[in-house]
Amino acid sequence: MSRTAGIERNTNETQIKLELQIDGEGKANIQTPVPFLNHMLDLWTKHGLFDLTIEANGDVEIDDHHTTEDIGICLGIALKDALGDKKGIKRYGSAMVPMDETLAQVVVDLSNRPHLEYRAELPSAKVGTFDTELVHEFLWKFALEARINLHVIVHYGTNTHHIIEAIFKALARALDEATTVDPRIKGVPSTKGML
Repeated sequence: MSRTAGIERNTNETQIKLELQIDGEGKANIQTPVPFLNHMLDLWTKHGLFDLTIEANGDVEIDDHHTTEDIGICLGIALKDALGDKKGIKRYGSAMVPMDETLAQVVVDLSNRPHLEYRAELPSAKVGTFDTELVHEFLWKFALEARINLHVIVHYGTNTHHIIEAIFKALARALDEATTVDPRIKGVPSTKGML
């Protein structure tokens, strides 16, 4: 069974074509006009062992907000669609990732109940040209559209780039665990009988 999904989203602000394969090899082909986001999605793909292709254009002459937000929306929809009925998945995933002086933790529940708990203080307002407040925006839209429960906790860190990178790596590893099919699980892992 191939757990893949594709989405195209075209608005007056952004044009996005995205394809996601959950059971991949960590192959990324990411082309957006937001270089820092490209970097984060590239390492997300690598550490989650997903395959991800994104072609995106957006009104970055204004700022990176719409492009970053809409990619989060599309990636969330693709994850939800690729998971299908969620039969046999582990459902929960957790990862702690260090990056030099930083330690970030991400915990996910593929519950069909969207929520973002974001406990991260970013020391700098920008990394390069990227507004760091967009990390929260991306994660919230991703969690909302994927319909997942997502908790992000940065235990400590002083370098903003390191903090954001550790978050994305931990998110990838937590999702890899949660999306893993366990042959011991019959149906969906819920006493409700559905997710």
